Amino acid sequence: MNSRDRILAVLNRETPDRTPVDIWLVPELVEKFKKKLGVENEMDIYRKLNVDKIAWLEIPYRGVVLKDPNVHQEENHWGVKFEKINANEGVEYGEVCFNPLKGLSTLEELDSYPWPDPDDFDYETAARNAKELAGEFATLGPWVSLFEVYCQMRGLEQALMDTVMAPEFLHRALDHIAASQGEMFNRFLESADGAIDMVFISDDMGSQHSLLMSPASFDEFIFPRLKAWCGIAHSHGARVFFHTDGAAELLIPRLIEAGIDILNPIQHVCPGMDCKSLKKKYGDKIIFHGGVENQKILPFGTVTDVAAETKACLDELGPEGYLPCSCHFAQGDTPVENIMALIDTVHKYSPS
Repeated sequence: MNSRDRILAVLNRETPDRTPVDIWLVPELVEKFKKKLGVENEMDIYRKLNVDKIAWLEIPYRGVVLKDPNVHQEENHWGVKFEKINANEGVEYGEVCFNPLKGLSTLEELDSYPWPDPDDFDYETAARNAKELAGEFATLGPWVSLFEVYCQMRGLEQALMDTVMAPEFLHRALDHIAASQGEMFNRFLESADGAIDMVFISDDMGSQHSLLMSPASFDEFIFPRLKAWCGIAHSHGARVFFHTDGAAELLIPRLIEAGIDILNPIQHVCPGMDCKSLKKKYGDKIIFHGGVENQKILPFGTVTDVAAETKACLDELGPEGYLPCSCHFAQGDTPVENIMALIDTVHKYSPS
């Protein structure tokens, strides 16, 4: 079996030749591994480490994306501006510094806003990249989101207030967001002709301790649009890989009903997200991806700590229906040795 075969075997609830392992690395860690392994191509990292990487796919944007090097800012196709922040270990990340919908208040203003045009994406290049990778790796993409995009465009505090104070405004904005991205990834899946294994839908619904919105608000604003997106993905033979951080257990039955197939990242330190409990309740309904604790153990623990944590996730979320990986991206200051401990532990794991 190659990497794609192993991942698909788990998705199909079949038995692979060994337990697959995926890893998520920020760009700074990718560069560290390139130097350590003496390779120039990122995918060669995973080949050398015998990692069953789920390859991320993007669709090149052909529209105008503004960059201002003088203030170290850039603007994406939603009109959201990001300021680059330098953190420790030479790590850079983008912090939202301008929300284009923040000052809007009417439906007419929303309708006249320049929403991204699906025609402005390069599907041909994206499909070619997908087909090249799909012979060896499982593929995941593109990244699409409903409420996360809205929060970036509106501001988190105002976006949450809109669920109660401005529901009509929120509905109209989400209609525009859903239509634009839905058409975009529908065209991508059509162009890729079966080379996309999973669509990545990201909508963080949980904080470290509780939900960000009530189940009733989720049902009203997110569920019907998410269900429609799942239908698009499934119509092309792709699975839905859904990402939500935090304490989101109360919404998992709704996510399953909407049609998601894989749940990520299983932040088990949060209330309600205990691995054993999730496996018992939902293990026959969805595939789990992630699990290995990434706030304390992976970045700050010892190699022994990481190995023990990885083994616990394998025991409690596996053996079938589980794709072990870090719980979200391993950050730039994570020791390379700890990433290796995660990989090595999975390679040594033999389901009974």
